[in-house]
Amino acid sequence: MPNRERVTVAGVGMTRFGKYSDRGVRSLAEEAVSDALKDAGVAPKDVEAVFFSNAIAGLITGQEMIRGQVALRNTGILGVPLFNVENACASASSAFHLAWMAIQSGLYDVTLAVGAEKMTHPDKGLTFRAIGTAVDLEQIRELKARMESGDKKPEIEGGGEKKSFFMDIYAASTREYMKISGATASTFADVAVKSHAFGALNPKAQFNDRVTREQVLAAREVSPPLTVLMCSPIGDGAAAAVLMSEKYARRLGIATPVEVRASVIFSGRDRAADEPTALERVAKRAYEVAGVGPSDIDVLEVHDAAAPAELISCEELGICARGEGPKFLASGAMDLGGAHVVNPSGGLLSKGHPIGATGIAQIVEIVDQLRGRCGARQVNGARVGLTENGGGFLGRDAAAMSVHIFSR
Repeated sequence: MPNRERVTVAGVGMTRFGKYSDRGVRSLAEEAVSDALKDAGVAPKDVEAVFFSNAIAGLITGQEMIRGQVALRNTGILGVPLFNVENACASASSAFHLAWMAIQSGLYDVTLAVGAEKMTHPDKGLTFRAIGTAVDLEQIRELKARMESGDKKPEIEGGGEKKSFFMDIYAASTREYMKISGATASTFADVAVKSHAFGALNPKAQFNDRVTREQVLAAREVSPPLTVLMCSPIGDGAAAAVLMSEKYARRLGIATPVEVRASVIFSGRDRAADEPTALERVAKRAYEVAGVGPSDIDVLEVHDAAAPAELISCEELGICARGEGPKFLASGAMDLGGAHVVNPSGGLLSKGHPIGATGIAQIVEIVDQLRGRCGARQVNGARVGLTENGGGFLGRDAAAMSVHIFSR
């Protein structure tokens, strides 16, 4: 890679994720931005460019086009270049990537990446239909046919009024994974138990309750073998990060900047079943850029929109061998005190998954972990962290996939 400016994360902030009937995208974004600026020790006037992420507001609230300008108009930041970013569930990671690129290129010294989402609506079917647009709608019948091997027909046509049909997609992938790995429903329940235990320690998580394996297995079935406690919830929230060139951060005397070692995003592609996945390709490149390997990663935030994805992601990231996810989980390696702690924020299962905010919220957790300020869920001695955030589906692949690697 050509010699470029080194980029640091100087400040982060986020709302608590949850269901806010009385708050919109603007209110949520303002809180996250205010906290991130305060954390970085800079004023709105110091921000030179903004990258604003939102995925589904156009379908939920009707606010299309100038979403970032509308959301941030009262923050004192407007007047600088502002770019609206949408890339399905990888929207916020994409906004962060662009904010990183803008500094790495030498064009700016201070940029702001913001992700905000309002998913809750009195008509749940509207939310589910909005989520369901993250596939190639011209090939919806082909996708439906691929999933009809399960016990229930996927709820694609008719809008998926009772659930997001993405859970049917995850369930189909889960059944394939179970054949390869020997994982059972109890395995995925144990992932949910771990996630909720972490969420109970995270004041920003949507759910702060602990659950048992028995509770997870007995919960309402969404799409076999997934129960509702194995699936990420609908929620609202926002997250923000202030990025700086290393020299500018040094000039300001930022005490604990976190370096962005790699920021890699690839699109998915039509691939054969035996070809590398989008995540495998992105991870390989990210490790090369960062100059680290899977064994160096102390703490990870991965995209567990459904519990099995946590294990599959760890395998595709090389954190454990293919098909070994269940054994890796059972060994305790993913929990506090383990070699590679996974989703200490509570992950999407417990922290929540407001689509347009998720990628930056993952980064907030990793930055806080590397700075040693996560309290009871702190990963001792964490020096290298990774986030993995994917969005949408394209054939057998995620439509967008990102991996970020950080160190201090």
